[in-house]
Amino acid sequence: MLCVSDLAAEDDERWFVVHTLPSAELRAQENIENQNFRTFLPKKRKTIRHARRLLTTEAAFFPRYLFVTIDVGRQRWRCINSSFGVARLVMCGDEPHPVPYGVVESLMNACDEDGIFHHGLRLKAGDPVRMITGPFAEQLGTLEHLDDNDRVRVLLDLLGRKVSISTKAADVLPLRQVHRN
Repeated sequence: MLCVSDLAAEDDERWFVVHTLPSAELRAQENIENQNFRTFLPKKRKTIRHARRLLTTEAAFFPRYLFVTIDVGRQRWRCINSSFGVARLVMCGDEPHPVPYGVVESLMNACDEDGIFHHGLRLKAGDPVRMITGPFAEQLGTLEHLDDNDRVRVLLDLLGRKVSISTKAADVLPLRQVHRN
């Protein structure tokens, strides 16, 4: 099994999104990896109540979606669409639509070595973060403070002013610096 840190995209590769069939993320991931593509499937721990028992299992963090690295100019990426478990690649016209730089890397940075996504994992004061929900979604800021109640204070640059907001730790992702020319 690949370690999450080994999954970063290489020079000419980009991350793309694969839409899977219902509950087929793991099957799609296995079949895509068998074709020598690298994938990333962020997961979460989920508690299920069944027959008066509580079971904790792993589930896809984004149900029906996973990420794949592709060098569109060199790899035969169309075979992904016919892989077992795959509905289709997310496209823009005739080409797969790439995920913006840094998004998948930020998700990887927030996952442990088993690919389990942890809100607030590896967050510390002074780190650059991206807001992922709420009215400030997609805004970049700096983490000012964490508390024990799963709350954070983020400094955002809005309309030329520094504004401090308080939100849940689950609303922010740590940013890993990705340098692209």
